Amino acid sequence: MSEVATDPGIFDAQSSKRRARAQLSIAATFLAHALLFASWTAHIPQVKSQLALSDGDLGTALLGAPIGSVTAMVLSTRLLPRLGSRRMIRITVVGYAMGGVGVGLAGTAVQLFAALVCWGLFQGALDVAMNTQAVTIERAVRQPIMARLHGMWSIGGFLGAVVGAGAVAVGIDPGLQLMAMGVLSIAIVEVLSRALIPDGAGTAETGSRRRGRGSGLSAVVVTLGGIAFASMLCEGAAADWSATYLRDELGTDAGPAGLGYATYALAMVAMRLSGTLLGRRFRTDRLLPILAIVFALGMGSALLTRNLLAALIGFACMGIGLALIVPSAFSAAGAADHGPSRSNSGSIVATVAALGWCGFVSGPPLIGHLADLTGLTVALWILPLLALVIATTTRFGKAFAVASGDPIRTGRPRDAPWPPR
Repeated sequence: MSEVATDPGIFDAQSSKRRARAQLSIAATFLAHALLFASWTAHIPQVKSQLALSDGDLGTALLGAPIGSVTAMVLSTRLLPRLGSRRMIRITVVGYAMGGVGVGLAGTAVQLFAALVCWGLFQGALDVAMNTQAVTIERAVRQPIMARLHGMWSIGGFLGAVVGAGAVAVGIDPGLQLMAMGVLSIAIVEVLSRALIPDGAGTAETGSRRRGRGSGLSAVVVTLGGIAFASMLCEGAAADWSATYLRDELGTDAGPAGLGYATYALAMVAMRLSGTLLGRRFRTDRLLPILAIVFALGMGSALLTRNLLAALIGFACMGIGLALIVPSAFSAAGAADHGPSRSNSGSIVATVAALGWCGFVSGPPLIGHLADLTGLTVALWILPLLALVIATTTRFGKAFAVASGDPIRTGRPRDAPWPPR
């Protein structure tokens, strides 16, 4: 049964504290989601050595996580309207945390693949649930908080990488480390999740009417999914090819070669943490195209000049340009459900997320195959070209025009009941 807010006045008393608790809870969920997975990545070389895997065997095994995640996002289009994002977060965080233990204990390539598929299923389902809850809270508080939440995810990824690297340095087994972090994640999220709110809170809709709405792939949803696909394709390419580009194409040493992704990630975090302020000041369909053009110009200049400083600036511009695309796409997905209860937001977010993850998974191999044919520098030109496509679509398409006119962009009375009725 779907979660329904049966008493729209339930949050009126001490509303400012309740708003703060809900935002703290969903921020902790975003942080935990990234923290757990990122802490595993430092163990990958160790696991490869222990299981005596070739590069090809490892690559095949690692495909398990994205396969599981994309599958979960497709299934979530059905599950979310039934369970509600609040209940789904509480269920999937347990599976996600415990699934990591199976990854750490895998003894063969087949076991690793199977464990990663299972882990990816819960990871993807939690991803959709927490973004749907973020849309619910964002609409309730009438403030553009999605970018800030994705900034917390980026911070969680950084902290997780540090924890994982530290565990490897002192010889802690990946299964033990993932178990400890999983238990911590469950404890934090389960306690704080009590402050989350039902999807569609503040409406007078009944559960039967809410369940009666279908999803459907409207032109707006397809456009948002396509933009997410292009953005996350670029993100995947930055993660997998930035160091190789600096090392092989520009002749940079192994240490400085890692600075490409570092500058990209830091620029993205800074922009996402500034996203709430920017979202209050500028229309989404005006802001995103400008940032995408910054990405196109910066990365294009870097590929033309072919030196380390320009490349680092280019990757920073890439982080700036991409930082707000996916958070804004999820916010716009919530606004794309035009019904009075907006009960279908979970299905729409799941659709956009699934298309985005397809881009993230397909980006690195696409760049690799193009590089085999043309060279890596030429292949990377697909990134600024996609930035121009994103700029054009966000500026002249209708997808973000919906979000730009949404009430969360226009503020709300400070003393209004929360969630709004």
